[in-house]
Amino acid sequence: MSSLNDLLGGLGGLLGGQGGQEGQSGGSLISLAGQLLDKAGGVQGLVNILQQHGLGEQVQSWVGTGANQPVSGDQLGQALQNGGLGSFVQEAAGKLGVDPGQLLGQLSHVLPQAVDHVTPNGEVPQGNGFDLGSLASLAGQLLGGSKAPA
Repeated sequence: MSSLNDLLGGLGGLLGGQGGQEGQSGGSLISLAGQLLDKAGGVQGLVNILQQHGLGEQVQSWVGTGANQPVSGDQLGQALQNGGLGSFVQEAAGKLGVDPGQLLGQLSHVLPQAVDHVTPNGEVPQGNGFDLGSLASLAGQLLGGSKAPA
């Protein structure tokens, strides 16, 4: 996962050093993924939105127990826009002081990992049944190499 660590760490450069440390920047991106999940109505809601707007095959790979298929920032942006979440991306990018395309590029790498992490048995939790603590543990694992407590 060192390439993902590099990717998350690269967010620090993307944000112009905002936050000061790589972990905070990567943690901010994981937090943003959590907010996106929440805004979509949980994992089930986000999965439905992305499936309905052209990313069904990719999303199924994230949920399933096999390898995660990649998605581009453009593909993710189109699906989120068509699914009614485009304004969330615009607002988040504005708050972070980055171009929405740059933010989507970063999210396109983190979101598959986040969805995969909150669906460890290949099943989507119903409703808003995801735990932000689970995403926090993902951030810790990706950024610090630590394991989540059992």
